[in-house]
Amino acid sequence: MSNEEDFAPKKKKSVEEAEKKRRERVIPGSLMKAVLRSGEGTGKPAEGDQVIFHCTTRTLDGAIVNSTRAELGGKGNPIRLILGKSKMILGLSEGIPTMLKGEIAMFKMKPEIHYAEDDCPVTAPEGFPMDDELHFEIEMLDFFKAKVISEDLGVVKKITDEGQGWESPREPYEVTARITAKTVDGKGILLHKEEPYFFTFGKSEVPKGLEMGIGTMARGEKAIVYVNKIYLTKSSLMSSLEGLEEVQFEIELVHFVQVRDMLGDGRLIKRRVVDGRGEFPMDCPLHDSLLRVHYKGMLLNEEKTLFYDTRVNNDGEPLEFCSGEGLVPEGLEMCVRLMLPGEVSLVTCPPDYAYDKFPRPASVPEGAHVQWEIELLGFEMPKDWTGLTFQEIMEEAEKIKNTGNRLFKEGKFELAKAKYEKVIREYNHVNPQDDEEGKIFLNSRNSLHLNVAACYQKMGEYRKSIETCNKVLDANPLHVKALYRRGMAYMLGGDFDEAKEDFEMMVTVDKSSEPDAAAALLKLKQKQQEVEKKARKQFKGLFDKKPGEISEVGADSEDGKSLDDPTSKVEAEKNDGDGSTGSTPNAGTDCAFEGERTGFLGRLSPSGRRILSALGLNRCSVL
Repeated sequence: MSNEEDFAPKKKKSVEEAEKKRRERVIPGSLMKAVLRSGEGTGKPAEGDQVIFHCTTRTLDGAIVNSTRAELGGKGNPIRLILGKSKMILGLSEGIPTMLKGEIAMFKMKPEIHYAEDDCPVTAPEGFPMDDELHFEIEMLDFFKAKVISEDLGVVKKITDEGQGWESPREPYEVTARITAKTVDGKGILLHKEEPYFFTFGKSEVPKGLEMGIGTMARGEKAIVYVNKIYLTKSSLMSSLEGLEEVQFEIELVHFVQVRDMLGDGRLIKRRVVDGRGEFPMDCPLHDSLLRVHYKGMLLNEEKTLFYDTRVNNDGEPLEFCSGEGLVPEGLEMCVRLMLPGEVSLVTCPPDYAYDKFPRPASVPEGAHVQWEIELLGFEMPKDWTGLTFQEIMEEAEKIKNTGNRLFKEGKFELAKAKYEKVIREYNHVNPQDDEEGKIFLNSRNSLHLNVAACYQKMGEYRKSIETCNKVLDANPLHVKALYRRGMAYMLGGDFDEAKEDFEMMVTVDKSSEPDAAAALLKLKQKQQEVEKKARKQFKGLFDKKPGEISEVGADSEDGKSLDDPTSKVEAEKNDGDGSTGSTPNAGTDCAFEGERTGFLGRLSPSGRRILSALGLNRCSVL
C-alpha cells in the first residue's frame, strides 16, 4: 500500500488520539452543569451537527464578562458552531452535546477547561479573566445535521426538504429559485418568496456564498444556507451589504436549465430546453451507441436560415447513426452524448466543430456558425458480449475493427484508434478455451495493437507508437509485423540506429520479409542523408572560421540537392513518401499505412550524439 493510502487513516487516528487526550483533562469538579430551563424532545447534538446558541459568561459573583444577547450588551447574534469541526473551548465541547433543543443550562468551569487550557484552540477575548473560575450560561436555540460547503465553515447548509435527483446547478446553468434572507437575529433583509428569482450561475448575480450553497442543491430542494460576511459579495440580488456579519438564506430551488460549455471557451454551448427521462449522466449515451434524433439546422445569421430539418427533408424520419464513427459533425455528436432520452437541446456550434471539417450541405457556407435544435428520441447500447460464444465474440470484434479500418482510410485516426482500443478493452474479459481459440485470439489482439500503433504514427506520436508495438514484442520478440511497425516509428522519430536494428532483425527472423526490409532500409538511408544535408546547410561555415572569428549560418541552396545526390531520383519518383511499401504483405497491418514527414528539429531531437553525427562533427578533433 502506498504512503498516500496510509496517510489518511494515520492522520485520522492521530486526531482521535489528541481529542481523547484532551478530554482526559476534564476531571471531577472541573465542569459542573445546572439546568435552568428544560429542553424539548430527546435528541441531543452529535458530531457534525451545527449548533446555534446564545452564551453569557459571568464571574462567580454574577458580574457579566461578555454576552451574545443584545439586552446584556452583546450584538444579539447567536454563536454558530459545528461539533467536531469548529474550534471550541474544552468545557463547551464537552457540555453542549448534553443539551436538548430549547434548554438553558449553566456550566461552571475551572480555568483549565476554558481559555486557560494548555494549547487552547480559541483565543480569549481582550481583557477576559481567563485564569478565573467562570459561569457559562448557554441557551440551545437549535441544532441539526449540517452540510459544510466551505472548509472554513463560512458557508453551511441545512436541508429542510429533500429535492429530486442528484444533479445540481453549475456554471453556466440558468437557475430559478425562491430566496429570502434575514440576519442571524431574525431581521428580514430580502423577500423574493412569491416571485422566483432568475440568475445565471457563475455570473456573480447572487452573493458568492449563496451561489456555493445553491450549487449543492437538487431540483425542488428547500434549504437554509448560512453565509459568513467573507462570502457576502455584492451582486444584483444584494447590492448593499454594510454591517452584515452573517446572513441566513432560505432557498427553494424551483428549476434549473442545464447549460454546458462543451469546449470550455464559450464556443460550443449546449442548452437543455426540454428535460429528458432518467438521471444525468447515467442514462445518457456516453458510450458508442445507435442513436435516433430529430434535428433542425439553422445558420446563425440575422435571418436564422433553416438549412435542414429531418421532419421535412428526411420524409419525417429521424436520423439514425452510430456514435464514434464520424458520421455527423463532431459538435453535434458531443452534445447528443450528454442528452437524456426525450430531451430537447439547443446547440450553438463554431465552424470547426460543425461543417468546416465535415461534408457541408449546399446551403451552408464555409466558416458558418450554426445552431441545431436536437431531440434525442432514443438509443441502443452496443451488444453485451456476456454469454456470447467465442466465435460470436470474434465476429463482433471484427465488425468494430472493420469500422476502425474505414475510419483510418478516411483519415479519422483518433476515431479509428478508439475503435481498436475498445475491442482491446473488451478482450480483457475473453478467455479462449483451447489452443486453437488461443491462437486466433492472440493474432487478433496483436493485429489490433499494431493498428493502434499505426494510428499513433499518423498522429505524429511516435513514442506512443513504439510503446504500443512493444506490447506485441514483449510477448513475441520475433513478430515481423511488429518489428516493421516499430522500425517505422523509430525512423519517423529520428532514432535511426534503432530503426535499422528492427529492419535487419526482420530478415533474420523471416527471409520472406527481405524485400520489405530492404525497401525500409533504403528509405531509412534516404532519411539519414536528408537530415545530414539539411544539417550541413543549416550550419554551413559555422566551424570553418579560425578561433575568434564569427561564422554565419549558411543559406540553403536554390534547390537543396546536388546532382550526385542519390536520393534525388527516388524522391522525385516517390514524393518523399514514408512508411510501409506497397508490397508489404508480411509487414503490413489491416490498415493502409504511409508515414508522415517530420520537421528538421524533430529529426534532430532524439540525442546530441545524432546531431553531431549528422553534422559530421564526430570526425572533428577540435570544436
